[in-house]
Parts: sequence; C-alpha cells; structure tokens
Amino acid sequence: MIRELTQPSRRQFLTTVAGAASAPSIIAADTTSDKKLGYALVGLGSLSTNQIAPALLTTKYSRLAGIVTGTPAKEKTWADNYGIPEKNIYNYETFDQIADNPDIDIVYVVLPNSMHHDYTVRAAKAGKHVLCEKPMATSVAEAEAMIDACQKAKRKLAIGYRCQFEPYNLECKRLAREKEFGDLRMIDAGFGFRSGNPNQWRLRHALAGGGALMDVGIYALQACRYLTGEEPVRISATESKTDPVKFKEVDETILWNMTFASGVVATCSTTYKFSGVNRFHAFADKGWFGLDPAYSYRGIKGKTSRGDLKFEDIDQFAAEMDDFSQCILEDKESRVPGEEGLKDMIAIEAIYKSIRTGTEVSV
Repeated sequence: MIRELTQPSRRQFLTTVAGAASAPSIIAADTTSDKKLGYALVGLGSLSTNQIAPALLTTKYSRLAGIVTGTPAKEKTWADNYGIPEKNIYNYETFDQIADNPDIDIVYVVLPNSMHHDYTVRAAKAGKHVLCEKPMATSVAEAEAMIDACQKAKRKLAIGYRCQFEPYNLECKRLAREKEFGDLRMIDAGFGFRSGNPNQWRLRHALAGGGALMDVGIYALQACRYLTGEEPVRISATESKTDPVKFKEVDETILWNMTFASGVVATCSTTYKFSGVNRFHAFADKGWFGLDPAYSYRGIKGKTSRGDLKFEDIDQFAAEMDDFSQCILEDKESRVPGEEGLKDMIAIEAIYKSIRTGTEVSV
C-alpha cells in the first residue's frame, strides 16, 4: 500500500518567518458562476496537510470535497477536520471509482513525482479535470501522455506553478515583458536548501526522478522562462556531488547556463547541500530587478534599480486553485496548462543530457 511521505524541513524552508497576513487570491471579480468546484486531494503528505487543504478554506470558487490516501489512520482525522463524507474518501485501490462521484470536479495530484503520470491519466479517464503538482512528470514522454489523456477526455490539465499567481513574480514578469528597463540581457536564478532526512522519498530516483533540479531547481528554470517569454535554445550543465552516499540516486548540486533565441543568457543553480539560495535577478539595458527570496510561500521581497517592490503576501495555493476553477467554470485556458509543464521537462532533460555528455545541448 502506498503511504504519503512527508518532508517537514523542506516545508519549513519554503515557509519564511515573515508574519504578513494572508490576502485573498488574485482573481477577476466577475465570473459566470458562484459555484465552488469540488477538489479531491490525492496524497495527504505535508504539502496537502499544511498548505493546500488550509488554502481551500479560504477559496472563493474551490472547496475540499474528497481525499485519496494510502494511510487509513488519516481518513477520520481529515473527515472530522474538513467535513468530508465517507463516500468521498478513497484509497489507491478504489481511486478509479471517483468517476461515479459528482461531488468531485477536480483531482489535485500531490504525490511523489513518479506517480504524477499514472494518477493524472486515471483521473482524466474518470472524467475529472486535473491540477498536478510540479514537476509535471519525470520525463518528456510522460508529460506528453498526460496532455494527450486529458485532451482525449476533454478535461483541463494545469500544473501547480504557484509562483505564476504570486504578485512579486507577476510584477517582475511584467517588468521584463513590457521592457520597463529596456531589453533583458541576463538572468541569474537559483533555488536550493539543505536536504535533511536521508530516507525521504525525494532522494529515491524511482520516486523523484531526479534530485534538487526536479524538486526546487525547476523554480529557477520557470523564472527564466516566464521572464523572457521564450524557451532556451542551448543549455550546458555540470553536477557536483560532495556526499555520494546520501545522494547516490539523485543530483545534489547542479549549475547550468541557458541561451535564449533573443540572446538573453541565464546562469542558474540548484542544490540539496545548503540553504540560502532562493532568488532571481534580471539585468536589462536601463536597470535591473529581482526577488530575494523569490519562491517561498511567504515573505517574498523585491527590489529594482529604481526602488523596492511592495505587495501583500497572498496564499499562492488558494490563488492557483481558484484560477483553475474559474478556467473550468468559464471554459478558458489556464496560464499554467500541461504544455507549460512539458516545456520545463524538455529543458530538464536537456540539462541532464548535458551533464551526462559533458557537452552543450541544443534544445
């Protein structure tokens, strides 16, 4: 039986000490319906427990309707805490019966990376829309199959890129795209932390598909892509491993460079070895801007060559879920569809290929 695996140290790292109050999610005021769509969380590890489920108590267009867990002991606790009826509680063996449950509109896949493909495809076949945590999959082939399954089922698929709903990240995206500081020339981006428990699932290749790059390096990759609005055309990468026992199966530290079609260059880093790397800085012809920290759940801070950026903290998970619910209610495209996750997987595979071959890879 599959049981949820938690990583409290990673959650604590992402959750900064900033005490700013949570603000409502960023959504348009108008909608075609005031209905709350029902979400079923697949996997009740630390992310679902401490971030996603509490966020669903604050959402306007979304509600927690069901759970899927491999840990029977969690069922009563969640049912009591969130008022979930017994008929909306599933395990991994009964998951496909979710097709017969009209209370559940959306399946949110919050499982180890290697399980994203299977449960996304099964959810689509069950007639449910899917929000899948990042990384979307462990390979390009899996990502393509997930998109294909949702398209065949005529169900929407979105990837959990919460930073694309966060005000500071959105403002930096605007500054770059609207060329407030002139043409973008270079980006420096990185995200890493010291990985604790040596037995956690994130250090097992069969479950994670990779190490620091798949887990948190993807945030730096995403930042470069949404700042430029382009895909990298050339990538070169190197890996450093100082603890070959702990990180026997996955990457510990990776440095990579990307060149985009416009000529923008990006230098990026990720690590499981130490904390403190959580930023991006963008340099343009007439100034610069950036965030540090950039990817945390709370306490993001931004500066530009003209002064500080000032926005309120929001619940990023509430924002992404309400946006997806509105996309379904209004039948419009998500800003983070499956194709967005696929593009990250293409770049990630190129990074790993460059490490294996010791050469620059054309993307």
